[in-house]
Amino acid sequence: MLFRIDPTASEPLFAQLATQVRLGVARGDLTVGERLPSARELATSLDLNVHTVLRAYQDLRDDGLIDLRRGRGAVVTERAGADFATLRDAVAAVAAESRALNLSPETTLALLKEALS
Repeated sequence: MLFRIDPTASEPLFAQLATQVRLGVARGDLTVGERLPSARELATSLDLNVHTVLRAYQDLRDDGLIDLRRGRGAVVTERAGADFATLRDAVAAVAAESRALNLSPETTLALLKEALS
């Protein structure tokens, strides 16, 4: 999987990285047992501080999406193997309705966050 970050974005770099992994899992681009690049390797390739990558990996570990093990690195967990097809379809329907109502992405996200609370 190719990771990209935008240093000019308002979202913190570690959050951008964690979001990309979450999306990769939800889309099925990352599969159970797949190894992510080592924190040092990913930090070098993205020109980030290794602690930034470690923070993203720790957030993903806390969500149960990856395991962090010394010597094995970051590995996608069984929890990440869930079938997200129904959720993706529901999100696509929300996005289509949001566009039909000319809602901004920020408003749509605010409504989703409220619904998840």
